[in-house]
Amino acid sequence: MNSDRTVLTDAMWARVESMLPGKATDPGVTAADNRLFVEAVLWRFRTGSPWRDLPERFGNWNSVFRRFRRWALSGVFERVFNVLSEGFDLEHVFVDGTIVQAHQKASGARGGPPARGSGAREAA
Repeated sequence: MNSDRTVLTDAMWARVESMLPGKATDPGVTAADNRLFVEAVLWRFRTGSPWRDLPERFGNWNSVFRRFRRWALSGVFERVFNVLSEGFDLEHVFVDGTIVQAHQKASGARGGPPARGSGAREAA
Protein backbone atom coordinates (compact mmCIF):
# COMPACT_ATOMS: atom_id res chain seq x y z
CA MET A 1 0.00 0.00 0.00
CA ASN A 2 1.29 3.45 -0.89
CA SER A 3 1.98 5.16 2.43
CA ASP A 4 1.65 8.57 0.74
CA ARG A 5 -2.06 7.85 0.18
CA THR A 6 -2.95 7.01 3.77
CA VAL A 7 -5.26 9.19 5.80
CA LEU A 8 -4.07 8.42 9.32
CA THR A 9 -0.85 10.04 10.40
CA ASP A 10 1.44 8.17 12.79
CA ALA A 11 0.48 10.64 15.55
CA MET A 12 -3.25 10.05 15.01
CA TRP A 13 -2.72 6.28 14.92
CA ALA A 14 -0.77 6.39 18.17
CA ARG A 15 -3.72 8.14 19.86
CA VAL A 16 -6.32 5.52 18.86
CA GLU A 17 -4.39 2.26 18.46
CA SER A 18 -4.79 1.22 22.08
CA MET A 19 -8.59 1.82 21.97
CA LEU A 20 -9.29 -0.63 19.15
CA PRO A 21 -10.38 -4.22 19.70
CA GLY A 22 -8.19 -7.10 18.55
CA LYS A 23 -4.96 -6.15 20.32
CA ALA A 24 -2.66 -8.98 21.41
CA THR A 25 -3.62 -8.18 25.05
CA ASP A 26 -7.37 -8.53 24.34
CA PRO A 27 -9.15 -11.84 24.89
CA GLY A 28 -10.16 -13.66 21.74
CA VAL A 29 -8.78 -13.29 18.25
CA THR A 30 -5.95 -10.85 17.56
CA ALA A 31 -6.71 -8.58 14.59
CA ALA A 32 -4.52 -9.00 11.52
CA ASP A 33 -3.98 -5.30 10.86
CA ASN A 34 -6.19 -2.74 12.57
CA ARG A 35 -4.50 0.20 10.84
CA LEU A 36 -5.15 -1.23 7.37
CA PHE A 37 -8.77 -1.87 8.35
CA VAL A 38 -9.25 1.70 9.60
CA GLU A 39 -7.65 3.01 6.40
CA ALA A 40 -10.13 0.88 4.41
CA VAL A 41 -13.07 2.39 6.29
CA LEU A 42 -11.71 5.91 5.79
CA TRP A 43 -11.18 5.21 2.07
CA ARG A 44 -14.74 3.99 1.71
CA PHE A 45 -16.28 7.04 3.35
CA ARG A 46 -13.88 9.50 1.71
CA THR A 47 -14.77 8.23 -1.77
CA GLY A 48 -18.43 7.47 -1.14
CA SER A 49 -17.99 4.17 -2.96
CA PRO A 50 -20.03 1.06 -2.18
CA TRP A 51 -18.35 -1.56 -0.01
CA ARG A 52 -18.12 -3.88 -3.03
CA ASP A 53 -15.79 -1.39 -4.74
CA LEU A 54 -13.22 -1.50 -1.94
CA PRO A 55 -9.74 -1.97 -3.51
CA GLU A 56 -8.22 -5.43 -3.08
CA ARG A 57 -5.28 -4.04 -1.11
CA PHE A 58 -7.69 -3.67 1.85
CA GLY A 59 -8.80 -7.30 1.72
CA ASN A 60 -12.14 -8.91 1.02
CA TRP A 61 -14.81 -6.22 0.96
CA ASN A 62 -17.35 -8.37 2.79
CA SER A 63 -14.93 -9.15 5.63
CA VAL A 64 -14.12 -5.45 5.97
CA PHE A 65 -17.83 -4.57 5.98
CA ARG A 66 -18.71 -7.20 8.61
CA ARG A 67 -15.88 -6.00 10.85
CA PHE A 68 -16.99 -2.38 10.33
CA ARG A 69 -20.55 -3.33 11.30
CA ARG A 70 -19.39 -5.11 14.49
CA TRP A 71 -17.27 -2.12 15.51
CA ALA A 72 -20.05 0.36 14.72
CA LEU A 73 -22.61 -1.55 16.79
CA SER A 74 -20.23 -1.85 19.74
CA GLY A 75 -19.42 1.90 19.75
CA VAL A 76 -15.74 1.66 18.75
CA PHE A 77 -15.96 4.43 16.14
CA GLU A 78 -17.78 6.74 18.52
CA ARG A 79 -15.01 6.34 21.11
CA VAL A 80 -12.32 6.93 18.48
CA PHE A 81 -14.11 10.04 17.21
CA ASN A 82 -14.37 11.44 20.74
CA VAL A 83 -10.64 10.94 21.34
CA LEU A 84 -9.62 12.46 18.00
CA SER A 85 -11.93 15.44 18.36
CA GLU A 86 -10.59 16.44 21.77
CA GLY A 87 -8.63 19.66 21.77
CA PHE A 88 -9.66 20.89 18.32
CA ASP A 89 -10.19 24.62 18.01
CA LEU A 90 -13.28 25.06 15.87
CA GLU A 91 -13.20 28.86 15.93
CA HIS A 92 -12.15 29.12 12.29
CA VAL A 93 -14.18 26.29 10.77
CA PHE A 94 -16.31 27.27 7.80
CA VAL A 95 -18.88 25.42 5.74
CA ASP A 96 -18.25 25.88 2.05
CA GLY A 97 -21.53 26.74 0.33
CA THR A 98 -20.54 24.84 -2.81
CA ILE A 99 -21.15 21.52 -1.06
CA VAL A 100 -24.38 22.43 0.70
CA GLN A 101 -27.49 21.27 -1.11
CA ALA A 102 -30.97 22.63 -0.58
CA HIS A 103 -34.28 21.21 -1.67
CA GLN A 104 -35.75 22.92 -4.74
CA LYS A 105 -38.55 24.39 -2.62
CA ALA A 106 -36.00 26.13 -0.40
CA SER A 107 -35.36 28.56 -3.26
CA GLY A 108 -38.97 29.63 -3.47
CA ALA A 109 -40.20 27.19 -6.10
CA ARG A 110 -43.96 26.89 -6.24
CA GLY A 111 -45.55 23.94 -4.58
CA GLY A 112 -47.63 22.92 -1.65
CA PRO A 113 -51.01 24.39 -0.74
CA PRO A 114 -51.72 27.93 -1.95
CA ALA A 115 -51.07 30.75 0.48
CA ARG A 116 -54.21 32.07 2.17
CA GLY A 117 -54.59 35.72 2.99
CA SER A 118 -55.44 36.97 6.45
CA GLY A 119 -58.57 38.77 5.28
CA ALA A 120 -57.32 42.17 6.53
CA ARG A 121 -58.09 43.93 3.23
CA GLU A 122 -61.66 42.70 3.22
CA ALA A 123 -62.33 44.36 6.57
CA ALA A 124 -61.28 47.80 5.34
